[in-house]
This record gives sequence, C-alpha cells and structure tokens, in this order.
Amino acid sequence: MENTFEKIYAVVKQIPRGKVATYGQVALLAGNPRWSRVVGYALHVNPDPGKIPCHRVVNRFGECSGSFAFGGRATQQMLLEGEGVTFSAGKVDLKKYLWNGEGKF
Repeated sequence: MENTFEKIYAVVKQIPRGKVATYGQVALLAGNPRWSRVVGYALHVNPDPGKIPCHRVVNRFGECSGSFAFGGRATQQMLLEGEGVTFSAGKVDLKKYLWNGEGKF
C-alpha cells in the first residue's frame, strides 16, 4: 500500500514534458483534494528530482513556487521554459499548459 507521498509522486511522474499541474490538481488526483499543502511538502523533499519532475507543479494562479526546492522560482521557470512552457507576467497560461490528467496510471 502506498503512503501519501508515494501517491503524490506517482501523479507528478505522469505530468508530461511541456505541461504543468497545480498543487490542488495533484492532490485531487492523488486521492484527497485537501492535500494541496501536503503536495508542497512532498515536492520540497523530493527524493529523486530526475524522475519526479516537481518543477512542473505550479500554484493555482500559474505561478512558480517561491521556495522551489532546487533553486527557487527562477530555476523552476527556467526548467519549464526549457520544456517550451512560456510565461507572461511571471505566470504560466493555465488554459494552454495545464495538464488534463491524461495518462494517469
């Protein structure tokens, strides 16, 4: 049986390159829509950033995390831009880049 963080990591691994998900979306897909903050905690202690692309998770406004665990907001934005995600006024256009959950498990 998976623990909460494992469920979260399983969802985050499914987010395709060039797409983003919100903390709330990851929480819902992991099994509990109230886990948004737990998603943040899990991503902050991500044990394998090469396989768990936590940089693809943004807040509900499309903003990068100010405390992105692997280098801050600028690093997260740079990683997303490297995947083709564009920003306007510091935000991702969620209508264009939000992952629809396809491919989940």
